[in-house]
Amino acid sequence: MTDAGPTTASAAASPLRGLCRDCGHRSPTPRGRCPHCGSPRLVRHAELDQLAIAHVDCDAFFASVEKRDNPALADLPVIVGGGTRGVVSTCCYIARIHGVRSAMPMFKALEACPQAVVIKPDLAKYSAVGRQIRERMLALTPLVEPLSIDEAFLDLSGTERLHHASPAEVMARFAREVERDIGVTVSVGLAPNKFLAKIASELDKPRGFAVIGKAEARDFLKDRSVSVIWGVGKVFQARLAADGLTTIGQLQQMDPSDLIRRYGTMGIRLAKLCQGEDDRSVTPSRPAKSVSAETTFNTDLISLGDLRPVLRDLSETVARRLKASDLAGRTVTLKLKTSRFRLITRSRQLADPTHLADRIFRLGDELLADVATGEAFRLIGIGVSDLSSGATADPADLVDEDAERRAKAERAMDKVREKFGKAAVETGLVHAAKTRGRT
Repeated sequence: MTDAGPTTASAAASPLRGLCRDCGHRSPTPRGRCPHCGSPRLVRHAELDQLAIAHVDCDAFFASVEKRDNPALADLPVIVGGGTRGVVSTCCYIARIHGVRSAMPMFKALEACPQAVVIKPDLAKYSAVGRQIRERMLALTPLVEPLSIDEAFLDLSGTERLHHASPAEVMARFAREVERDIGVTVSVGLAPNKFLAKIASELDKPRGFAVIGKAEARDFLKDRSVSVIWGVGKVFQARLAADGLTTIGQLQQMDPSDLIRRYGTMGIRLAKLCQGEDDRSVTPSRPAKSVSAETTFNTDLISLGDLRPVLRDLSETVARRLKASDLAGRTVTLKLKTSRFRLITRSRQLADPTHLADRIFRLGDELLADVATGEAFRLIGIGVSDLSSGATADPADLVDEDAERRAKAERAMDKVREKFGKAAVETGLVHAAKTRGRT
């Protein structure tokens, strides 16, 4: 299961070739340290050289990047997140010892760990580091399926001749090189399929490398909560609990037809995954469905005059992301959350796809004017969906004669920002928002 030793009867009958995660040395070795470098970080498993599906998950990614860039933070609890009204994006493992968790409201996080250093997220920096790691993954195999900025599945089937090494050796080397060259650590799960690989990557964090083999999968899963099954969220978990099903072992004892009859298509998934079976392939790319940005205010905002500058700044953020990805979209969606946590969304479709902040903001502003009629809001966001290639963006507007002039002005601003940075030029609305401390 991990580097603790044999997990099957056949493995116990013959010595296993241990893999040292720190130097890559391979040798039949008893439990203990690597005979080559003395490291205790050894991996042993009966199926180690037969498994090719890996899940890579960066350890406390945002916080790790911040600690890399500021060594003075190395031994301090670090929280990356918004203001007092925001939530924790991520936190380092020192902060986790104090009870801080991702998605926790900031005020609760600071109650749990008042000595924490709080850092505002720098998504552009994290994205750049994430791309560096992704490029290294793609150098190992074209079958890389990103799940987020800091995690992905890899299928290394058939790459042994290319790398002159097994997938286990390749992934151990990958983890070492990312830590050495990029300065952040990753945890790796290796298994016969995606479901088990993702579970494995969580077993030994941080700097982990865990293996779940096919032969042991059923026994490994039986005592675990149904919540580890892909697709079982809190609501469905409660439904299963109401039916007396809280562990995977209980699902394993049920007839698959009963699961299907009770839970429909989800029952089919439960019947397979509870046995450790997963036939999903590693899909190299998933086109983005939408591009969005949002912010939570430190204090509630009511007036349209206060909300509009923030909306303009968010529209520029969305436009930058669209342009960077060579995308455009037709549907603009405004998102608001009231002081009572009621979520409001409004959408409208453009005649042609856009990636211009001006058009995104103007349509969002129309939607905002219909909604902002005196209620207090704690959050605002703007997004663009119905995405297509950037080549389709913003054909000449025959109705709004001034639109082309504004488009040219925005493109000129983009060139200045590319050369001198985002803050080199700002619209009046964005400057007003920052002057008031709204963004």
